[in-house]
Amino acid sequence: MTSDTFYPIGTPGQPWGPVEKAAWRARQRVQRSYRDEVLTAFALLRQRWELLEYGQLEYAAERFPLIALRNPDWDDALPTMLVTGGVHGYETSGVQGALQFAQAHADEYAGRANLLLAPCVSPWGYERIQRWNADAIDPNRSFHEGSLVQESAALMRLAAPLRGQVRMHIDLHETTDTDESEFRPALAARDGEAFVPGGIPDGFYLVDDSENPQPAFQQAVIAAVAKVTHIAPADADGLMIGSVVVAPGVINYSLKQLGLCASITGAAYTTTTEVYPDSPSATPAQCNDAQVAAIRAAIDYALAHPR
Repeated sequence: MTSDTFYPIGTPGQPWGPVEKAAWRARQRVQRSYRDEVLTAFALLRQRWELLEYGQLEYAAERFPLIALRNPDWDDALPTMLVTGGVHGYETSGVQGALQFAQAHADEYAGRANLLLAPCVSPWGYERIQRWNADAIDPNRSFHEGSLVQESAALMRLAAPLRGQVRMHIDLHETTDTDESEFRPALAARDGEAFVPGGIPDGFYLVDDSENPQPAFQQAVIAAVAKVTHIAPADADGLMIGSVVVAPGVINYSLKQLGLCASITGAAYTTTTEVYPDSPSATPAQCNDAQVAAIRAAIDYALAHPR
């Protein structure tokens, strides 16, 4: 079923050109501060982490330093664990959950694993609570060779020297009610397609890689998060966001084919978290805690199950 509601930019059935993209960009407003909410947190972590500036995002007169955290006692003999968040800037708990883990739990892995964290991959989107970057492009469909998307290309350059060395990569996301009210309608309008209404899963779920499924790993993460927040059930057709539920709280995507962030290292264990912050049963703190629980469970499983 398609919707008769048209997005306020563009002409139905016609993909956007430069004029429409400029009109969309003009609607975006800064609603929070990357400097105050993210860079300040990095400064507080400086004594316990090595800070790596792995790029600079540039849009018109705006400049955003891209910062990653690395444990100072890096040892090439140890397995490497990569945590990414804020690929979609509006997904708050991905950013704050990664920072919370860095502050409260990283010491647990000293001498056991190398940790590399990129907590806010898309600071322009973070400030505007937006899924896309300033060019109306989704960074999490842009992790492919030769990508011209600044956010994606910078992270790929950071990870490139570690390809084949990363044992686990967890990418932190949210599925929100605004996916259905704003972001999917905008996507349909941008691409000149009809908007087909869907549903939002009520709870936490994971996205595994259909090309390298790791069901026991996914279920270890689900079990840990279930102690913090509820796990999303399948809908009446056995689906979540149109994909078959292959195990409680788990669906599969082809990560590399879709250009998703979790594909960039070829890690043995990969997953994408999806927290549901709009649930009446979940608080912002609970969402952050769910991301932290997922990170810890993912690292613990990868350490216990070398491949």
